[in-house]
Amino acid sequence: MQAAKKDIRALTKEQLRDFFVSQGDKAFRGNQVYEWLWGKAAYSFEAMTNISMETRKMLEDNFVINHIKVDQMQRSNDGTIKNAVRLHDDLIVESVLIPTASRTTACVSSQVGCSLDCKFCATAKLKRMRNLNPDEIYDQVVAIDNESRLYFDKPLSNIVFMGMGEPLMNYNNVLAAIEKITSPEGLGMSPRRITVSTSGVPKMIKKMADTEVKFKLAVSLHSAIDEVRTSIMPFNATFPLADLREALQYWYDKTKSRITYEYVVWRGINDTRKDADALVKFCKFAPSKVNIIEYNPIGDEVFNQADTSAIEMYQQILERNGITVTVRRSRGKDIDAACGQLANKS
Repeated sequence: MQAAKKDIRALTKEQLRDFFVSQGDKAFRGNQVYEWLWGKAAYSFEAMTNISMETRKMLEDNFVINHIKVDQMQRSNDGTIKNAVRLHDDLIVESVLIPTASRTTACVSSQVGCSLDCKFCATAKLKRMRNLNPDEIYDQVVAIDNESRLYFDKPLSNIVFMGMGEPLMNYNNVLAAIEKITSPEGLGMSPRRITVSTSGVPKMIKKMADTEVKFKLAVSLHSAIDEVRTSIMPFNATFPLADLREALQYWYDKTKSRITYEYVVWRGINDTRKDADALVKFCKFAPSKVNIIEYNPIGDEVFNQADTSAIEMYQQILERNGITVTVRRSRGKDIDAACGQLANKS
């Protein structure tokens, strides 16, 4: 039985150079192939036109390129695009392109399903099948960049890791993907235009701080009261708010980078003055801003968007305490592309 071919994008540039030397070729051939794989995002050896047919055949015999395929693309009334992305093993993840007048943002996935158990999120109802590889994350960004240029006549400007999965539960692959995305040999994007959104894994937040990453951090908080947060995000029992706060303090001390809190207000769950006061207190230890996000129903009667008066109450209390707050309207709801709705219905 023939061994499965190795995915060539799992090799470093040095390993590619060594491979060509072992084949009796010049090391610089590895540089050429590396540029095709990452700088030009080639999906086939056939596309590598400055390499001889014989060499391309040799690569075909030894390796595969496990590229993604956009299986289905849906366009929302508001311009948002959702991609159902088929992976090489036929599993599906979803990614989203969110356009505004000034920018286009890619919302990318990091896991097939999710490692965590947030009760208000459709993705959490899917079991985690596996982590995405760096190249699979990279490919989502390339696909959305191409769509941004095609449909909106501008390159992709921002990336958020807010799609399917908990990025910090796929730490090494997410950081490897970001390294490729920001490298001049890859997409050359500024790390300041990338935000990694986590539900809050304290140990990994500290690890990120120690790595001195340059991208931004967002935390899906939704409550600053332990009992409430545990009731809607059960993993909070393992990673309580005190531990999260300590990790975020460590993050700020190391990076001096402002923290963004993502926050949904639900009727009868976290819509009281007590909840808002707890949030203010939680925000005070380091410079931060709060994005209050519109809730997107997932067919669960427990969670309902809070009344406008509750949103306004949060806004006033946060602003009164000098905390920047933005109320975000969701995009792509009509195609289940909004926050918390990615569940592979396609």
